[in-house]
Amino acid sequence: MNPYEVLGIKPGASQDEIKSAYRKLIKQYHPDQFGDNPLKNLAEEKMIEINEAYEALTKNPNNNYNSSNTSTSSNYNNSSNNSSNSYDFQEIRRLIQSRNYLAAENKLNSISNRTAEWHYLNGAVLLNKGWFDAALNEMNAAVSMDPNNFEYRQGLNSLRQRGSSYSSPYYRTTNTNNSDLCNCCINLWCLDSLCECAGGDLINCC
Repeated sequence: MNPYEVLGIKPGASQDEIKSAYRKLIKQYHPDQFGDNPLKNLAEEKMIEINEAYEALTKNPNNNYNSSNTSTSSNYNNSSNNSSNSYDFQEIRRLIQSRNYLAAENKLNSISNRTAEWHYLNGAVLLNKGWFDAALNEMNAAVSMDPNNFEYRQGLNSLRQRGSSYSSPYYRTTNTNNSDLCNCCINLWCLDSLCECAGGDLINCC
C-alpha cells in the first residue's frame, strides 16, 4: 500500500493536505451512509485502508513511501512502468476535474497498458461526451478487472440505476441541456473524488 496513492495526494504533501484529503475520503466512504447496500462491506474495507494510510503518514511523516525498499510501497513500485502509469492517471484525474476532457482523452489514448483504472477514467470521459452505453461498457470492464474496488463498483452501480432513463438513441447521441442527463452525471460523480473538485458537473452542457 502506498499511503499517498490511497489518499489521492502527491508524495511529500503537507500535513494540512493529508488531513484535508483524509476528511474528504472519510465523508465519501463512511459505511453508515450505505445502509443495507451491498457496497457497505466494500466501504468498510476502504475505510480501513484510508485510516491505515492516514496513520502511516501522520505518525511516520519522514518515511520514504516512494522508495522500492519500503514494504508499504513494494507493490506500488513493482516496475517503473506501473509507477509512470499511476502518475499519468493522477494527471488524467486532474484534467477531468478541470473539465479538460480532450486532454484527458488524449492522455488516456497514449497509455498502452489498459488497466482497470484506465477503463474507469475512460468511462468518465465517454460519459461527458454523452456516450452512455460506451461509458457503461468501460465501467463494466473496470469492475471485471478489479471487482473489489469500491470506487469502480459504486460508479457502475450508479450508471446501471440510471440506465433505463437514457436507453433511447436520443440520449446516446445528443449532447443537450436535458436535466435528467445532468442528474445522471451528478449522481454518479458525486460519489467519486473527481466530482468534489469538479463541482459535480462532468458534462459541459450542464
